[in-house]
Amino acid sequence: MYFIVIISLDPYVTLYLILATKEIKMTQWYVKELSKLTQVSVRTLHHYDAIDLLKPSIRLPNGYRVYSESDLLKLQQIIALKFFGFELSQIKTLLSGDVSFIEHFSLQSKFLQEKAKTLLEASETLSSIITKCSDNKSIPWETIIKLIEVYRMTQLIENKWVAKILNPAELKDYANFEEELQSRFSANEKKESEEEWTRLIEEIQVNIDQDPASEKGIDIGRRCMNWVNNLYGKKYASLRKAIWEKGFMSGQGSQEHGLSPLATAWLDKAIYAYHTMRIKALLAQIEANPSEVILPLWEELLSDIYGNNQELKDNLIKEILDNEKISQKAKNWIKRTYQF
Repeated sequence: MYFIVIISLDPYVTLYLILATKEIKMTQWYVKELSKLTQVSVRTLHHYDAIDLLKPSIRLPNGYRVYSESDLLKLQQIIALKFFGFELSQIKTLLSGDVSFIEHFSLQSKFLQEKAKTLLEASETLSSIITKCSDNKSIPWETIIKLIEVYRMTQLIENKWVAKILNPAELKDYANFEEELQSRFSANEKKESEEEWTRLIEEIQVNIDQDPASEKGIDIGRRCMNWVNNLYGKKYASLRKAIWEKGFMSGQGSQEHGLSPLATAWLDKAIYAYHTMRIKALLAQIEANPSEVILPLWEELLSDIYGNNQELKDNLIKEILDNEKISQKAKNWIKRTYQF
């Protein structure tokens, strides 16, 4: 190798390390010469040039473009950042000098740790299968195929924004969710769903200056939740919540779905207003007539908001019991019903 993988905020330190690894004459390089020197293919260097990541900075009198010593230093940094798992678009941003290396390194470190855990779990599962199987036992191919499919889906999504916000368990759920999504809807149903979402986005933009807790805002919140629940189902309610809170509300993924930061914040308030309205209406019914007849309506409400996630349901019940504005009569019904 002609260089070592290291990155430094001081280009002179980086240059010293390169030269210390192999004596390099301070000069200029054509693309083939730089490729031979660094072991980076000519095709890759041409690609970096095309996307404005690394362009030859010197133009000779004969019109040829060649790479300078500073270009070599930049290539060294690109190689180092690729080694740490950064995408080319991220590297371009990092090398622009307008962002914090430390902040991005911290995020990437967390992502790599989570990815390592996922791969380790897959390895442990395979080891368990190997231990349980012998020559006279059949291999559980269905289990292995399922593992391969989940791993494949994880690989497909690891470069998406979801990989930056979800923990390993949530990432597995997302992989399963994406897999199931392929066969859950017909082509016509998928088209209708996309058209409905487009209409909702348009309505949000039209009503962005209105109070999200208004009648119109609550109606949009209701329709959005119906759309989202149809997409995720009760099974992936906790995943839906994680993507919304850790992703959309922090600016990750929302714009890919047509939502600006302002529209995302507005919709979050509209959905909250819709849920609050439903909860208050049922609590008023419980206070007026705390009978078991209301239980199916209450269960339906919790299911619409939280799916099958019992932990989220319990958290809401605890919040209600701690809320001083809720009548004691309604609280007693909830305590009796859920044995809190």
